[in-house]
Amino acid sequence: MSFSPDEVERYARHLVLGEIGGPGQQRLKAATVLIVGAGGVGSPAALYLAAAGVGTLRLIDGDTVALSNLQRQILFDSTDLGRPKVEVAADRLTALNPHVQVEALAQPLTPANAAGIIAGADVVVDGTDDFVVRHAVNAACMDAGVPLVSGALGRWSGQVGVFNGGPCYRCLVPESPPDAETCARVGVIGALAGVIGAMAALETIKLITGAGEPLTGRLLLYDGLSATSRTVTLTADPACPVCGNPPPSGEVVRSEA
Repeated sequence: MSFSPDEVERYARHLVLGEIGGPGQQRLKAATVLIVGAGGVGSPAALYLAAAGVGTLRLIDGDTVALSNLQRQILFDSTDLGRPKVEVAADRLTALNPHVQVEALAQPLTPANAAGIIAGADVVVDGTDDFVVRHAVNAACMDAGVPLVSGALGRWSGQVGVFNGGPCYRCLVPESPPDAETCARVGVIGALAGVIGAMAALETIKLITGAGEPLTGRLLLYDGLSATSRTVTLTADPACPVCGNPPPSGEVVRSEA
């Protein structure tokens, strides 16, 4: 896979990196990344992945741009209010890097369509705040053998993890919390979305190029108020219905938090 003169200059800072170089940049160009949710995490992740030269970005989000989004969702501006998020995202990302193909899906991801949406992706980035969607994405990724990069945030803290084989996201969050906190309910500092979204993009680039050590089986926790972070190792749940041993039909397994 060759690069045009424009691409050689555009990716010059990658091409001189020993961990990426020409072969790594070719892997990026050949890759397809699905981003679930063009919101706080998805917006900066999409921008950095487009800038990095990922060949195909597939974005799925059924929402339109709202004024309250603009505090943190940096793909959009005031002129975009009311437009489908993925439509605006396609325009912005193509303007940033015309060598990237953007597939815009203006619809929600559901348990019913997750497998079809994920088909053909090399990595999935999930930045949604809906646990039903998160579990559907996780299950479809596990079935397809596609690495999942998960980012989440709220108030002043965020987290990023990579789920690739096991443990899976369902091991971390066995059930949808009945009192799950959303940014709309508890608030979020806008710049935190940039931190977590950029981290999710970085993990995706590492997975595609083979550079460094991805956060596979680990969770990075970032506290914006104290400017501290820590990484914890995740443990696979042997009774996990997604990556472990499913219970007999009709039996429900509940894990203690």
